Amino acid sequence: MLGILIRILVTALAALLTAYLLPGVKLQDFTTALLLAIVLGLLNLIVKPILVILTLPVTVVTLGLFLLVINALIVLWASSLVKGFKVDNFWWALLFSVVLSLISSFMMSLGPEDRVD
Repeated sequence: MLGILIRILVTALAALLTAYLLPGVKLQDFTTALLLAIVLGLLNLIVKPILVILTLPVTVVTLGLFLLVINALIVLWASSLVKGFKVDNFWWALLFSVVLSLISSFMMSLGPEDRVD
């Protein structure tokens, strides 16, 4: 449970930083970033697997690059669900999803390792 809370906090901080770096993305405050992290987590948990299965032929033909499109669509959907989070267009959503992933991965790598002894 603590791991989920840490991931939500890291994603919220990464979303704030990403929105600060990208002029086509607006994020109101930290509370909105927390809500965005929760919504993105739920969409990635519930909707993304369904979209991946439905678009599997296209994903295979594009050697997996279509997954970037799915991520951008999920970000656009999150922007319609979360008040205070706005993405100008599809291309900013695509760039936001890539930069958010890079920043949150970097931030998670700074934390302690999960060891099973």
